[in-house]
Amino acid sequence: MKVLIGGAVAAVLGLIGLGIWWEEFFILLAGGIPIILLLGGALAIYVGFDEMKDQMKSKEEEAASSADLDAAKEELQKAKAEAEKYKAELAKAKAADKEESEKAKAAKKK
Repeated sequence: MKVLIGGAVAAVLGLIGLGIWWEEFFILLAGGIPIILLLGGALAIYVGFDEMKDQMKSKEEEAASSADLDAAKEELQKAKAEAEKYKAELAKAKAADKEESEKAKAAKKK
């Protein structure tokens, strides 16, 4: 309740002060607008520059991750080729073992 009454009193005093010093208010306002525009423009330039830096950084990271992805794909292809080679060698070894065991069984039967 105290805040409400205080706010009403401040608003009434502000209106009375504005009525009495309206010329000074407009002078102050006219002097403050260029400063506000200057500071706002400087802030916008800073934010825009920072955003531009972030975009360039993300493009560099994207290019680096693309290169890493390509390298990983090449590595995967090499690993698949090596795995196929080992599978073929394993199949040969199994066939040779099977052939030897059949020869040994045939020799024992004789």
